[in-house]
Amino acid sequence: MKRDLVLKVLKSAVLALFIVGAGASASFAAQTTEQQSVKFESEPLSIVSAKGGMHKFTVELAATPPQLEYGLMYRDRMPADHGMLFDFGTSRPVMMWMKNTKLSLDMLFLDQKGVVTHIQENAVPYSEAIISSNGPVAYVIELNGGIVKKLGLAIGDKVTNATISAKAAK
Repeated sequence: MKRDLVLKVLKSAVLALFIVGAGASASFAAQTTEQQSVKFESEPLSIVSAKGGMHKFTVELAATPPQLEYGLMYRDRMPADHGMLFDFGTSRPVMMWMKNTKLSLDMLFLDQKGVVTHIQENAVPYSEAIISSNGPVAYVIELNGGIVKKLGLAIGDKVTNATISAKAAK
């Protein structure tokens, strides 16, 4: 009698582990499918500091709703001279967060002309705390955490690239 009860409990435990494992696998598969479906184009970007230095990056462009939502989530690493440019299409207050983002990031908030209006350094990975633009912005650049301090980037610095230049000319 006890043996039958023990076997029943073991079978239930194995079944529960299988169900939990299947759910985790399905979640991972959905994440992987989503990663594969969100594609980004890249372009060069330069930041000219108020002190006269020029810093060159390659940025991925996030402009469509899925790209803006997905951003740099689930990335394990990013080269030091790379980042992401979020193009919101119009100037407006922006709220960002770090949900599902493994990397610490510095965020530069830009007006329509590409001038840095606000900076958030070392945003905490996985945090769901809201990071505000502190006013209307047209773009946000995400770079590896610590790059703002390392390069001495500051409010008032000017960002140029094809996307910003094309819209500023209109």
